Amino acid sequence: MGNIFRASLFDGHTAIVTGGGSGIGLAIATQLGELGARVAILGRKAERLETAKATLVQRGIQVHTAVCDIREPEQVATFVDGVAHALGPATILVNNAGGQFPTTAEQVTARGWEAVVRNNLNGTFFMTQAVATKHMIPARRGRILNIIANVRRGFPGMVHTGAARAGVENLTKTLAVEWAQYNVQVNAIAPGVIKSSGTDQYPPELLEVSRKQTPAKRLGTPEEVAHLATYLTSDAASFVTGETWYIDGGANLWGDNWPIPDPDPAM
Repeated sequence: MGNIFRASLFDGHTAIVTGGGSGIGLAIATQLGELGARVAILGRKAERLETAKATLVQRGIQVHTAVCDIREPEQVATFVDGVAHALGPATILVNNAGGQFPTTAEQVTARGWEAVVRNNLNGTFFMTQAVATKHMIPARRGRILNIIANVRRGFPGMVHTGAARAGVENLTKTLAVEWAQYNVQVNAIAPGVIKSSGTDQYPPELLEVSRKQTPAKRLGTPEEVAHLATYLTSDAASFVTGETWYIDGGANLWGDNWPIPDPDPAM
């Protein structure tokens, strides 16, 4: 797939991509960097970050990396200050970091619930608040993009991340209104099933069910998500804010991969 964007689109910009060491995050960081942005990526695994950095540098991208746990506000603040020192204030933030595991509501433990909500909801807010207040609001410009999930009809089998991602979607709308006065646009992308490192933990048969339930009859790619992210973080989308963009081959419109058993007459 060719790139429809001009090479200098993000010249002079600094982009932070959380979870930028692999999968969708790395694809977004790569595309923003190839279009001129200075890129900062973070995660909890130093080895993964170093591998990603080498890939980005090889493509001629100026990169800053640091280990950071977005669930810890102090680490977030230190990272955000480090980005300003290394690359300049951030004008773009892509909140891609997250994690979850398949579980039903009756089986999820308190520890599992809290871990996913802390990462996907709390961590997203901590990073967003720090970047906005330290970099974007003082400069009166910024683009924030939250990578969430298809939560339009709930998220059976992923109750913890469904609740957390729905919280981020509402946060997106709230911040779009509150920060419009500062020329900061806030949007979200809800990917369908994307074939990447993030889906490697799931059995092939589960991915095949998802493929069959997708009208496009295939899984998406990280690069396709990156193309949409590029548009939404560019000046071309300066009048777009508070919206959730679905990129899922039509999956949110049709089908469901959660089986509903018949009621037990004995109960």
